[in-house]
Amino acid sequence: MITPSLPLAAPASPRIRLSLGITGHRAAHAGYTANLAAIEVTVGRVLDVIALAVADEPVPFGAGSLAPVRMHSMLADGADQLVAREALKRGWDLVAPLPFGMELNLAINAAPRSADDALRLIQGDGAADPEVLARAGAIRGLCEQAQVFELADDDADIERLFLATFAGANAVTAHEVFAADSSERVALAARIVIEQSDFMIAIWDGARTTFVGGTGHTIKRALEHGAAVVWIDPAAPEDWQILYAPEALASLRVSDPGADRLEQLGALVRQALRPMEPNSKANHSKSDHAKSGPSKGDHPGVQALAVSRWRATSNASWHAYRRVEALFGGVKGSNPFRSLRQTYEPPEAIQTGSGAGVMKALTDLPGADASFDAKIGAGVLARFAWADGISSSLSDTYRGGMMINFFLSSFAIVGGMAYFPFADSYVKWAFALFEFVLLSLILIITWQGQKKRWHGRWFETRRVAEYLRHAPLLLALGAARPPGRWPKGAETSWPEWYARHALREVGLPRTKVTAAYLRHALQTLLDTHVTQQRDYHHGKARRLTAVHHNLDALSEWMFRLAVLSVAIYLCLQTTVWAGGLDKGTLKEMSKVFTFLGVMLPTFGGAIAGIRYFGDFERFAAISEVTSQKLDAVHARISLLLKAADSEMDYGPVSELAHAADEIVVSEIENWQAVFGGKHITVPV
Repeated sequence: MITPSLPLAAPASPRIRLSLGITGHRAAHAGYTANLAAIEVTVGRVLDVIALAVADEPVPFGAGSLAPVRMHSMLADGADQLVAREALKRGWDLVAPLPFGMELNLAINAAPRSADDALRLIQGDGAADPEVLARAGAIRGLCEQAQVFELADDDADIERLFLATFAGANAVTAHEVFAADSSERVALAARIVIEQSDFMIAIWDGARTTFVGGTGHTIKRALEHGAAVVWIDPAAPEDWQILYAPEALASLRVSDPGADRLEQLGALVRQALRPMEPNSKANHSKSDHAKSGPSKGDHPGVQALAVSRWRATSNASWHAYRRVEALFGGVKGSNPFRSLRQTYEPPEAIQTGSGAGVMKALTDLPGADASFDAKIGAGVLARFAWADGISSSLSDTYRGGMMINFFLSSFAIVGGMAYFPFADSYVKWAFALFEFVLLSLILIITWQGQKKRWHGRWFETRRVAEYLRHAPLLLALGAARPPGRWPKGAETSWPEWYARHALREVGLPRTKVTAAYLRHALQTLLDTHVTQQRDYHHGKARRLTAVHHNLDALSEWMFRLAVLSVAIYLCLQTTVWAGGLDKGTLKEMSKVFTFLGVMLPTFGGAIAGIRYFGDFERFAAISEVTSQKLDAVHARISLLLKAADSEMDYGPVSELAHAADEIVVSEIENWQAVFGGKHITVPV
């Protein structure tokens, strides 16, 4: 006996976690040192409020789906280490994006006073100065408890400049150059902290925001990226307040901390941990939904992926939209009547299937983190395959359903009056029954589409798939979209929430970023993805442009033929009046002309309706613009790949990854703007 295969289950939903970042003064800052005890008390209270807010949150995917809070810190002595230790006390995860390789970072931040101690620390040995040794030990101890992401690609130059600061007469100039270059590296690491965090905690005197890589500069960048900042003033830590926009920096000293600041802090936690559910009658409250579990009837919010039924192949009954593309796309050498059946790649097959190239590129990265690669496979690629398969099926159902409605409406009108030229009135009931059946089918398709939210679910799952499609190249570089820069859906933002937590679950790789690492990531991950997407959008633009023009031409020909049929009838009628044609003959022929006068404009209107619904021309324009933007990024990548390893810098490489990300998100937003209002409905 053959045992039937079990239904394919969705990949596990991502574990939800709050991610925080810390920036603040060093221990040498006078205001910080003078009020350290009060600062420690305030930091403890703020973190306790956050911990309680996290504990009170309903878990969207059941028990065990809430992961420990993650704290991102560069581990410099002072505020960074203070908050890192407090995070570890609470059992939170500690992640350390370092601006330099670990040993060089330790040597610089231990603040040695001699070249010998500096060199010894770089080489991994201890320092002779006990104070320097203690500072180095504190950093090393925290690094051992943290997941470390090292930006070591510029270490050779930074190390040379750092050691030159101890070199006598030229030390002043060397110190200035070292300060500028190292500050730029710190700013890069600070950007990673901002992008990986839901909001920031900052211990800052409010003095300046202009020192690149400094606390004030980091706070300003965080606010510009849409991340809120819990600001603790070392001079008055008990009056901490929450900043939401860069403009708040202009009125720090006159702003009221706010009596509701505890509620504001709780709101920041809720905003990070709770998805925005669809606005529908079927939607439950978040807490009720979290307790009761998913409902298969209404596909509420984040459960849409988990409860969707997987189909191994597409359903030919819903291929109408893609058949229109095949018939009118004008692709040379392609049979327009070929089978359009698609086989959806199951999640467990993608790592050795379409995602094999990505997995190999990740594995081949110099100093690759094997656990990170596994997380990409299970946490990103598998979820992408599931979302992509579900979305493709929903796309066929929704768009194919609307196409079928257009065709059915035309055949209903034409079929309902076809008795007139072809049969006697006593059998009109058969034609009326035919029309009734087709109109009923239209109502059934429309009712099912609205009830099952084909349009909304397609939009939502497609957004998840597209965010995850290009995520590996961002994750490998430690880059991410800041929380304030994620798009907002008109009805729901759970797809962005889901994708963000899927990426956060993977987090930063435990690796050392070198010039070789950057070159490999740039060439095998970023450029490969950019060129593939560029070529896809270029081909799509050409195909959809052809579909638009061919449908337009066919619709026009239908109306021209309608005009021609009416013109012929009028000519014949004129001939009858002139006595050149028997009146009875024209009477019989008039039924045919009446039928043609209805049929041709009806089908012409249906084709025009399909063209309007499909919006092929605007989609072609969107894809063409996207293709051009991606080609520009490819050109920039090609220029950078020509550079020597010594010029391969994390800043430009990560900026290219962000540029590709912006293009993808922009394309999604434009696509939604076109199809957002095209809900399934009767074709009127």
